[in-house]
Amino acid sequence: MKPTFEEMSVAERILRVQDLRDRIAAEPDEVPLSEDLGRELDRRLAAHRAEPSTSIPWEQVKAG
Repeated sequence: MKPTFEEMSVAERILRVQDLRDRIAAEPDEVPLSEDLGRELDRRLAAHRAEPSTSIPWEQVKAG
């Protein structure tokens, strides 16, 4: 019988959560977007379009 989430070690729980995250990320169109998050994304996109020079490229952020 498989252990319950609470019975798993912390390392096993982390792996399970990472697996779930990866499965969800594989289907981005299925993830609901809240109204608040949609407005925030719209605000950020508008700010970027208004002043693109203030943006930081992902490669620079990742290298961080």
